[in-house]
Amino acid sequence: MPTRKNLRAASPWVELRVSAGDWDTASPELLLRMLGQALWIRAFEEYVLELAGAGLVHGPAHSSIGQEGGAVGSVLALRDGDFVNGSHRGHHQFLAKAFEHVLAPADGSLPEITDEVRQVLHRALAEICGLADGFCRGRGGSMHLQWREAGAMGTNAIVGGGVPQAAGFAFNQKHSGTDAVTVTYFGDGAVNIGSVLETMNLAAAWKLPLCFFIENNQYAVSTPVAAATAEPRLSGRGPGFNIPSWRVDGMDPLAVHTAMSEAVAHMRAGGGPTIVEADLYRFFHQNGAYPGSAFGYRSKAEEQSWRARDPLARLREQALRRGLVTEEQIDASLAAAQRAMRDTGDTLLEAVPGGRPGERRVRADRWPDPGFVDVGVRGDLRELDGSRYAEAEGFDGELAERRFIDVVSDVMARRMEQDPSIVVLGEDVDGLKGGTNGATRKPLELFPDRVLGTPISENAFAGLGGGMALDGRFRPVVEFMYADFMWVAADQLFNQIAKARHMFGGESAVPFVLRSKLAAGTGYGSQHSMDPSGVLTTAPGLRVVAPSDPFDYVGLMNTALACDDPVVVLEHVDLYTSTGTGPVSDLDYRIPVGRAALRRTGDDLTVISYLSMVRHCAEALDLVPEVSADLIDLRWLDRASLDWECVEASVKKTNKVLIVEQGAVGTSYGGWLADEIQRRLFDWLDGPVERVTGAEASPSISKKLERAAIARTEEVVAALRELAGS
Repeated sequence: MPTRKNLRAASPWVELRVSAGDWDTASPELLLRMLGQALWIRAFEEYVLELAGAGLVHGPAHSSIGQEGGAVGSVLALRDGDFVNGSHRGHHQFLAKAFEHVLAPADGSLPEITDEVRQVLHRALAEICGLADGFCRGRGGSMHLQWREAGAMGTNAIVGGGVPQAAGFAFNQKHSGTDAVTVTYFGDGAVNIGSVLETMNLAAAWKLPLCFFIENNQYAVSTPVAAATAEPRLSGRGPGFNIPSWRVDGMDPLAVHTAMSEAVAHMRAGGGPTIVEADLYRFFHQNGAYPGSAFGYRSKAEEQSWRARDPLARLREQALRRGLVTEEQIDASLAAAQRAMRDTGDTLLEAVPGGRPGERRVRADRWPDPGFVDVGVRGDLRELDGSRYAEAEGFDGELAERRFIDVVSDVMARRMEQDPSIVVLGEDVDGLKGGTNGATRKPLELFPDRVLGTPISENAFAGLGGGMALDGRFRPVVEFMYADFMWVAADQLFNQIAKARHMFGGESAVPFVLRSKLAAGTGYGSQHSMDPSGVLTTAPGLRVVAPSDPFDYVGLMNTALACDDPVVVLEHVDLYTSTGTGPVSDLDYRIPVGRAALRRTGDDLTVISYLSMVRHCAEALDLVPEVSADLIDLRWLDRASLDWECVEASVKKTNKVLIVEQGAVGTSYGGWLADEIQRRLFDWLDGPVERVTGAEASPSISKKLERAAIARTEEVVAALRELAGS
């Protein structure tokens, strides 16, 4: 007969409640601080809903009314140097963190609205209205609030999207020798998102000081928790990852504060991540000033029962019961906050001439200048000023025939030697004596503590790298084993990392490098063989570089690692075992952003390519000597970095263009490039831009079908001969 043994989780999972005695012994400073800030947040949110109802908030207004207890209860357990980030419903947490940053220490009375508090209210309201005075200069609106100086690292409109970045903040805090912690706030709807669960696992494995704060407000838009998960006690995720977890009444600010204080103590002591689930309720619908019952998914009785537990009423009641404050003082504090909001509104809004009584509009001088629309999509590259640039021709150092993969390993080790902030992370980068291809062999030998193997969780570790970069104390180099895996991490790469600088106002550096290999022709099939260039270059915040030989790899990687924009470095597996001219000992030069290489010259045709296809183009030109061509190795592929000076000079000379790439026609980089060349240089072209690409289908496992799906030398030869005969 089988035997059975009940198992226990390795970490505790507790429900914490506070008693009347706990309220009696809580410090007056804490209770009044929570009460005062909750009053301010309520006044702020009510005013936002008023403006939204008047059509003065463009976009959503996700009110946190009813949830203030969770915000003040948790944030007041933190220090100024701790970090928070949050979700689309994040006004309350953002404001609480900002208030704590500007307020003087508690003195046993209700906090006063100082000029600094007024400035917080003003900038937060301006941001929600999309105005130039906002924290993100109007670009973030209600869902993207960031004030780095206060440790408010950004709220996020993608459900669960900010959670992996919070792990990056926590990584930096831990490895900078501090005992600071990060809190990432998200709702019940995010608990089942893959990136959240991936990050829980990663944070636990690496013992990061990260608190996963679950605001269980019972509904993901209109879907109740019980309909979305079989275990509605959402903190129950914690034991599965060996994370200590607390479940509290989120309508009880003191209970939240008590649980959070215990969680923070655990993290500061080096115990790793925690989970706090606050069971609470939003008084209004997902967006706007109507109750959920107006949309039929909640009953009025349910709403009334939760409103009877209003966290503001509880704080008010307890402060009065203990004689810490009078009714008049509370009312005066609320009135002061409401007055501050009206005063702020008056600085941003004006009456509509000839309009209805009370009708207002945004003052014209408060809008951002339309010319600001693209400013800060990427940086101005001033960080590269003073660089020592070099090309193989005219290089002063010793050159030799080098294996491509060896210089990949060598230059990363050199940069890690020179810059202790560089950290390499990805799947298997710390194993197999240097990863699956040997790219991390030397870094692993010299700096094993900074070459970090990750779980198979691209969303989590890519987002963690994004958080590391946003914080700035460490410079991550993330490896995707295959380029196809970017689809797994698409949210973090395209929605988060690529947009962060611009979305948060255009000034935050994002020094993030992603390395990824292209493996067409290796028999790995449809899900390991794509060329992502055409997709990556649709994201304006990314710079994309594609080295084709050892010398260029060193210079381009050095530039990528010095750049304050996110850079994707593409590598082709065909190049890894190839050899070419490369530096022997000088690994410190750079190659400029936006500089292509002219590999050979001719008068008949301009051939444009990148990565391994540059060699296939050279081979093809040798086989078709009747065609005399310029061969341009683009090196930089993104829209902002493409070397139009080189392309234009060649096209104006040859008047014919052939773009060559290996990958599928559907995700083609050349499609965009051909269109741009024809629009820019139409008058100089004697015919349409011609292209060599792979087939429509993704490469198959079958050797014959795979070869049919990709372009190589033979396809370029055929195109050259056709052009020569035309």
